[in-house]
Amino acid sequence: MRPSTWADRLLALLVRFVGLVILLATLVAAAASFLYNQSEEGDQAARVAMQVNMRLRDHVAVLEGVRALYQSDPSSSGPGIRAYLSSLQPQVRTPGMEGIGIAAAFPAAAPELPEAQLRQNYGQDIRVWPAATDQKIGFAVTLVEPYTPRRHVALGFDMYSDPTRRAAMRRAWQTGQPAASGVVSLAQEKATTHKQKGFLIYIPVYARRPASPLTNVATRPGTRPIEAFIYAPFRGQDMMKAVLGEQINGIDGLEVYAGDGPKAQLLYRHGQVGWDAHEQKLRVADREWTMRISYGRFFERLGRPFAIFLFGLALAILATQLHRVQQRRVGVAQALAAEQARHAEDRELMIGEMAHRMKNAFARIGALARITLRESENLQDFEKRFDGRMRALSDAKQMLVTGAVDTVELGKIVHRELEIAGWSGERLAALDGPVVRLEDESAQAISLAVHELVTNSIKYGALSGRGGDLAVGWRIDAGDVEFRWTETGLAATPDIGTESFGTQFIRSLIERQLKGSWERSAVDNGLAIVIRWPDDGSTT
Repeated sequence: MRPSTWADRLLALLVRFVGLVILLATLVAAAASFLYNQSEEGDQAARVAMQVNMRLRDHVAVLEGVRALYQSDPSSSGPGIRAYLSSLQPQVRTPGMEGIGIAAAFPAAAPELPEAQLRQNYGQDIRVWPAATDQKIGFAVTLVEPYTPRRHVALGFDMYSDPTRRAAMRRAWQTGQPAASGVVSLAQEKATTHKQKGFLIYIPVYARRPASPLTNVATRPGTRPIEAFIYAPFRGQDMMKAVLGEQINGIDGLEVYAGDGPKAQLLYRHGQVGWDAHEQKLRVADREWTMRISYGRFFERLGRPFAIFLFGLALAILATQLHRVQQRRVGVAQALAAEQARHAEDRELMIGEMAHRMKNAFARIGALARITLRESENLQDFEKRFDGRMRALSDAKQMLVTGAVDTVELGKIVHRELEIAGWSGERLAALDGPVVRLEDESAQAISLAVHELVTNSIKYGALSGRGGDLAVGWRIDAGDVEFRWTETGLAATPDIGTESFGTQFIRSLIERQLKGSWERSAVDNGLAIVIRWPDDGSTT
C-alpha cells in the first residue's frame, strides 16, 4: 500500500463530510425560508381577518346607534331614523352594509300596523309578504335606508317567516345582543341580475314602558316583549370588496364560511384556495365564522427554498467533483511516478543485461571460434566460415535492436540463432513447426530467450562441442504457442537448482512481455525447457 493511501482516504472522508454539511445547511436554510414565508403569509392573513372583524364591529356599532335612537324617541322610527342615517352616511364611513332597516313586530293575522308604517314612511301601499306563514307573529320590514330601487323590493317582507333568519332573530331576542344569520339570499336580490349570497345581523328593540300606541309588541315565553329588530343586510362579495379594496388583487384564493367544519355554508369565494391556505376566525356578531386565505406565491413559498437547496446541492457536488479531479490528478502523477520507477528498473535490468550480454558475446565469439576452427581445413576456410557467422550474428542483433520489420516469424529467429550456433543446413531444414508471427516486443523477447538458450548450450550444453544432442520444435496447443528446447546425452545432468542472471532475465521477459510461462526440467544427463505464451491470432 502506498504511503499516501490513508491520507487520501482521510481527505475523501473530509470532502464528503464538508459536502454533507453544505447539503444539511442548505436544507436547513430552505426549510427556514419556507417557514418564514409561511409565517409571513400567516401574519398577512391575520391582518386581513382583523380588518374584516373591525369593519363588522363598526357595522354593529352603527346598528347599536340606530337602536339607541329608536328607543329614545318613539316617533323617530321613520323620518327621524332616515334623517339620522342620511347625516351619518354609513355607506361612506363603514362601507360594506347593504343598508340599515327596521323589522317591526305584528300578529300574523293583523298585518295592518306594519302596512300603515310603510305607508307613513314611503307614501305607498306596500303589502306584507308572504301573506301566509306558520308563525303566530311576524316581523315585517318597514324601513330600509339608504333607499334604492333594489332595496325597495325588501319592504314588507316578513323576516320571521324564513327559518334561517328566524333562528338569528330568536337568539338576539333571547340574549339582547347582536346575532348573525346563516347564509341566505337577500330579499332585494330579486331585483338584481348578478345575485350574491348574503347574511344579516339583528339587534332587538324591546318594548318600551309605557308602550307606544304606534307599535305592536310580540311576546314569547321566557323572553321580554319586543317591538322590532334593527338589522343590516350584507352581500358577501360587496362586503369583502369594500373591506379589502385593492388588497384582494394580491390574494390568490379567499373563502368565507358561515361556521366551522365541513357542514359550514360557503358565503364568499375569490379565486382558488390552495393546499397552503391559512385559516382565520371571523367574529360575526354572536357567531364564529371561518376564513381560508392563500396567496399562491409559489416562488416565495417553494421556489426560493428550492433554489437555495439546488445552490447548496451544486456546492456539495462541486466540492465532490473538485476532490475527484484532484484525486485523478494525483492518481495520474502517481501512475507517472510508478511508470518512471518501472522504466528505471527496466533500465537497470537492461544495463545488467547488456553487461551480461557483452560477457556472453565474448564467450560466444570464443566458442564460435573454437567450433569454426575444428570445422575448418585451413586458415582461409576458417576466415570464411567465421566471418559469415559473425555477420549473421550482427544481422540478428541489428534486427532485434532496430525492429526493422512489423512482425518476425518464430522459425526465422530459431533458424538464425541455430545457424549462428553452427547447425548445418540439413538440420536447419529439418526444423518443422507452424508459422508463428510475433510482434515487435514478443519477437525481441523470444529472440533474446532463444539467444540465451543457444548461448548457454554453446557454453555448457549440446552446442558446446563436448557431446550431446539438441532438438528444437514448436506447436499450437489449446490457443497457446508451445516452444520446446530439449538437450540429451550431455556429459552431466545440468544443475537447475539456482537461476543465473540470464535465466532470471528470460523468465522476466516471458512472464511480463509474453504473459506466458517458463518450465525447466533436468534428468538423466538431459535438459528440457518448455515456453508457453498466448497466441495472438496471427498463427497460420
